[in-house]
Amino acid sequence: MSRPLEPDPRRDVVLDATTLKALTHPLRPRILSALRLHGPSTASRLAEHLGVNTGATSYHVRQLAEAGFVVEDPELGNARDRWWRAAHARTFFDTHDADQEMSAAYLSALAAGYADNAQRAIAEIATLPAEWEDAGTFSNWTRRLTPEETSELIHELTETVRRYRPHQGTDDAPEGARPVSVNLEVFLAPGMGDESSP
Repeated sequence: MSRPLEPDPRRDVVLDATTLKALTHPLRPRILSALRLHGPSTASRLAEHLGVNTGATSYHVRQLAEAGFVVEDPELGNARDRWWRAAHARTFFDTHDADQEMSAAYLSALAAGYADNAQRAIAEIATLPAEWEDAGTFSNWTRRLTPEETSELIHELTETVRRYRPHQGTDDAPEGARPVSVNLEVFLAPGMGDESSP
């Protein structure tokens, strides 16, 4: 079995009770994700990108900054426009160490962001260049697995994704390479938690 991805303390953040609370609002993980994917931005540009109110976006960016998730980018900002960038490349979260209510709120915020991204991707399919029209998928499989097999599946899929170059910090990307979102959601099928084994 492959080893799980480990956080790099130089570039990753591991959520604790304090930082987890800062990400339980549904808009905040979306803001953080947008900054990680597209690079530095102003609150007004983020609001336009996410289709939300500028005032609300400004407020939530400031909350993310207070929690250490985003920092000002002084090279881009000026007295009128504050530019923000993500302070970390990735977020790590262990549900065992978290308050269940906050954990559920954070995971719900993530799921809402994933669903929003999927809806936006679907809406843009008709505008894609021909070579990208069939390059994605919206697929779902259900398998009957043990907890150990489920963990092994996650590790194998993670290793497959890790073989490809990351979105940021890569100068060797070939012409035509663009950011591709890969979401992996593995969970016990809802409503089956009490199902007895055959």
